[in-house]
Amino acid sequence: MTSDRTVPGSAAPTATYRLQLQPAFPFEAAGAAVPYLAALGVSHLHLSPVLEARPGSTHGYDVVDHSAVRAELGGEEGLRALAHTARAHGLGLIVDIVPNHMAVPAPERLNRPLWEVLKDGPASPYARWFDIDWGRHCGKALLPVLGGPLGEELAALRVTNGALRYHDHEFPLRAGTEGLPLPELLDRQWYRLGWWRLARTELNYRRFFTISELIAVRVEDPEVFAATHGKLLELVRDGVVDGLRVDHPDGLADPEGYLRRLDREVRAAAGGGRWTVVEKILGRGERLPAHWPVAGTTGYDALHHIDGLFVDPAGLAELTARYRGFAAPLEDLGGDWPATVRRAARYVVTHELAAEVERLVRTAVRICAAEPRPRDHAPWALRTAIRELLVRLPVYRPYVSPDTPPTRTDAEMLILAAGDARAAFAVREEARVVCTVRDAALGRLGDGPHHRDFCARFAQTAAALRAKSVEDTAFYRYAPLLSAAEVGGDPGQPAVSPDRFHAFAARLQTDWPSTGTVLSTHDTKRSADVRARLAALTECPDRWGRLLEAVEVVQEAASPGTAAAPDPHLAWTAWQTAVGLGSPDGERLVPAVLKGVREAGLRTTWTEQDPAYEDEVAAFLKAGPCDPDHPAWAALGAALDAPARANALGAALLQLTMPGVPDLYMGTEHTYAALVDPDNRRPPEPRPELLAHLDAGREPDGPSAEKLLLTAAALRLRRRNPQWFGPSGGYIPLAAEGPAAAHCVAFLRTDDRGAREGGGGGAEGDGGGGAVTAVTRLSRRLAEAGGWRGTALVLPPGRWRDLLTGRTAEGADPLSELFDRFPVALLIRS
Repeated sequence: MTSDRTVPGSAAPTATYRLQLQPAFPFEAAGAAVPYLAALGVSHLHLSPVLEARPGSTHGYDVVDHSAVRAELGGEEGLRALAHTARAHGLGLIVDIVPNHMAVPAPERLNRPLWEVLKDGPASPYARWFDIDWGRHCGKALLPVLGGPLGEELAALRVTNGALRYHDHEFPLRAGTEGLPLPELLDRQWYRLGWWRLARTELNYRRFFTISELIAVRVEDPEVFAATHGKLLELVRDGVVDGLRVDHPDGLADPEGYLRRLDREVRAAAGGGRWTVVEKILGRGERLPAHWPVAGTTGYDALHHIDGLFVDPAGLAELTARYRGFAAPLEDLGGDWPATVRRAARYVVTHELAAEVERLVRTAVRICAAEPRPRDHAPWALRTAIRELLVRLPVYRPYVSPDTPPTRTDAEMLILAAGDARAAFAVREEARVVCTVRDAALGRLGDGPHHRDFCARFAQTAAALRAKSVEDTAFYRYAPLLSAAEVGGDPGQPAVSPDRFHAFAARLQTDWPSTGTVLSTHDTKRSADVRARLAALTECPDRWGRLLEAVEVVQEAASPGTAAAPDPHLAWTAWQTAVGLGSPDGERLVPAVLKGVREAGLRTTWTEQDPAYEDEVAAFLKAGPCDPDHPAWAALGAALDAPARANALGAALLQLTMPGVPDLYMGTEHTYAALVDPDNRRPPEPRPELLAHLDAGREPDGPSAEKLLLTAAALRLRRRNPQWFGPSGGYIPLAAEGPAAAHCVAFLRTDDRGAREGGGGGAEGDGGGGAVTAVTRLSRRLAEAGGWRGTALVLPPGRWRDLLTGRTAEGADPLSELFDRFPVALLIRS
């Protein structure tokens, strides 16, 4: 690994705490939470984007002005005050940055660079900011903002105060056009107002995924980079910002080039590097490019490996069989994971990303027209080849450039995809077009402007396709176990064995010791504690079966016109969502499930809503999962409570002590049950008095207090002993011995000397010899098999003390005693 990942002055955090800033939780509120968070044990606050965003935004990713800190949060003065308060308590600030896109706000005047481009067209000095194809629509940028076809919306358009207005929208006027009749005035602008439904096929600017309200920014241009990063670099230079999280690098034309420029500019501003992680979603077996100048990812790969430890493969198989019998989905509409992904990808690439594919086709036509050999590849054939290659990529995107040979991994991936894609052509000679598109995507056909454009744009489109088809569609269609359908996850194979987890953790310690790790984020479909309850279903699929039987009995007894489930797939997913949440909370369940059915797109979608069906869904939810007296709740009973507790505490301790920098999402130091956004973006409510009570010796009075006790103990241990958990630390798996050994996952964290000596020695700190983490997995299966039955964990030499209970142990410690009070243990040498 490269040595420039950490430099003097850029020590990685010991732990970060993510705060979702919004008008209801501004810098001042974050500052008020600082004493509590410092006492909890984190080293840095992790802030959602802080630059000026669309008014009222609850997330901040819709930036409108890169030169200013967001006024609704308290402005630059408020951010600098927060940094001062944080530093006074020993904390730093990590800030989320959004290089890929800006908002197309209403009114459009809020985004000045975009406003200038709409006013002056390609001659504007800001035209280089945005990826607009001026060759389309007679040299106009399509703005798909109208609620209906233009002819039906003309009456809503008016010119006032030198601008064109449409409801909340405001558009600039080209010089000299203000007094023209409306039809002529519209024709003379550098933009074309259009019906919002035109976006999927006619849009001519690059956007974030399929969101036309977010226009992509060309940060690969040095002038654009400088203009969009000046304020952030100033904040880094002044010591306000200590590290960065880079949002969605896969949307960029050249992720590596961007990250290298960012690293250079940060070093120049701060006199050294700063801890930086990227929001990179890794596919199964995919590795982060080793030469990127970052500390690692934001941690979704860790989430998948931790969650998978608490999934019982046998129970999952039974749950999947029940799902197929109950919901009866078609194979490619939720019945089989790979088939479901492929069908979703075909739909998205054909419909939702049609405009992006057509731009690729136009560029490919230009490339082929310049050379005799590929000149006869027809546009339809190029379009087919592009689609067939895109839907077969198993990861977000390749990282290729005409300047350098593709990596072996990217070349093999596209060669394999091309081999399968040729089957889409009935005529063998026509299938050769697949190889042409493959080589263009790999940067092998040349280095001219069209070649570079195709190479970058193919990868960018691939990333958008993967996100929309997998995370935003297939995850909602394939539903045996909803907790497996998580960002970075693999619903088809979610279970992770202890050996695989240890191999992953050891590789992180070797390759990316300062990478981020997460369990809950603003983007997770369900919080970690919700997923912990759902994973417990794999340990008792029979109890889930009883719940379904109770649902069916009620449905069969229902009279015509009552609120029955509109389809079995909906009944399955709605009840699992409710079970994961753990309560019949209608205010939160109804919007989350409605969002799920729209994302799934089986009966209704965001753009083709079926109001009657959605009314049926809402009525069913209110009469079923939202009814605390529904018999299904009694059928499940408390079956999940104990295993969910073990899963939640186990996952938390693993994340807090495994290799990497743990990022805690706001509120997750307690039991935190949250569903998909916006449910997971509610302002936090810090509770410092509970931490004070635990510090004073009060016993935890339930799972939430237990989780707080565990979290504080682990965070404070990391802060006191960074040599055990950082780049110089070691990771040593520990094996239990006995008939129930597979139910224990344990490891030793120590400094490098301790690792070389097998756990002995080490620097002085808490006992001078490292920390042992031990957790219980599949606890219900363990209980059904008779408990630990003499199984013991062989501790490294010395006497050890559990930070959670004060109990001491040495040698082969019986797990029935180690886990007597809690299903987890965190030990240090006493």
